[in-house]
Amino acid sequence: MLTEYATLLGFYLASVAVLTGIAAQKDRLPKKFGLLDLALLGIATHKLSRIVAKDRITSILRAPFVRYIRSSGAGEVEEEPRGRGFQRGIGHLISCPYCMAPWCATALSFGLIFAPRLTRFFAGILASVAMSDFLHRAYVRIKQE
Repeated sequence: MLTEYATLLGFYLASVAVLTGIAAQKDRLPKKFGLLDLALLGIATHKLSRIVAKDRITSILRAPFVRYIRSSGAGEVEEEPRGRGFQRGIGHLISCPYCMAPWCATALSFGLIFAPRLTRFFAGILASVAMSDFLHRAYVRIKQE
C-alpha cells in the first residue's frame, strides 16, 4: 500500500502546490486567517469530512472503494476498504473522517481564496448542520437522563 499512499500524497501535494502558485501569482494568499474564518473552516471541515466518510446517503460515492459493514447510528455507516491497489488506498482515504479532514480543509481553504462568498455560504451550511448534530445528540442525552 505504500506505493498507493505515496501516489495519493503526491497528487495532494502537487494540487496544493499548483493552487498555491496560482493564488500567489494572483496575489490572493491571505496574510493571516481571521478567527471567525478559522472557526468556520474548522467546523465545516469536521462536518464535510464526516459527510464524505460516514454519511449513509454519500455511500454511493464510496461504494466502488469500500464494503458496507453496518449502520453506526445517527445516519452514519461503518465501512471497510475493499479491493487492491488504488481501489483499496482510496477506500482507506474516503472511509476515514480523520483522513479526509486535511483534504476537505484544503478544498475549503482554497475556496476561501478563490471564491470567498460562495465558500463562506456553503461552509456556513456545513457549520450549521454540525452544530445541529451536536444539539440533537445533547437533546437525546438529556432526554435519557
